Amino acid sequence: MDFTTCAKAAVFTTTGFVSSMLTHFFGGFDTLLQALVVFMAIDIISGWLAAVLKRSNKSSTGRLSSTAGFYGLIKKGCILLIIIVAVYLDILLGTSGVTRDAAIIAFILNELLSILENMGKIGIKIPAPIADVLDVLNKKDK
Repeated sequence: MDFTTCAKAAVFTTTGFVSSMLTHFFGGFDTLLQALVVFMAIDIISGWLAAVLKRSNKSSTGRLSSTAGFYGLIKKGCILLIIIVAVYLDILLGTSGVTRDAAIIAFILNELLSILENMGKIGIKIPAPIADVLDVLNKKDK
């Protein structure tokens, strides 16, 4: 067996092991978790676009900031850690995924609000009822 074949086997085995462990910790990679990951990616991209257009409120200049981006990614990682905690709460409480699903849905809604805010910063018109909800939530945060 040559080095290339051994290297491929090692990469595939490691990828398979890590993927199955993550799937286990997240309680499966179902539609809800897939939606959360997609919404997180869209939020990151829309945040970058707002910063490229110099309309971000994450930095004093409104531009891209490696510090703001780093903290954003840490927050996304912490969201995923909370999902893992919710999975184990379900196991401990015997609630068959209710806590996990509720946590994922709550974070999906949070990501959706962030995406809409970013789109507004970019200049995309947000329907009035949604803009009103965003205003209320922003005032509540402050």
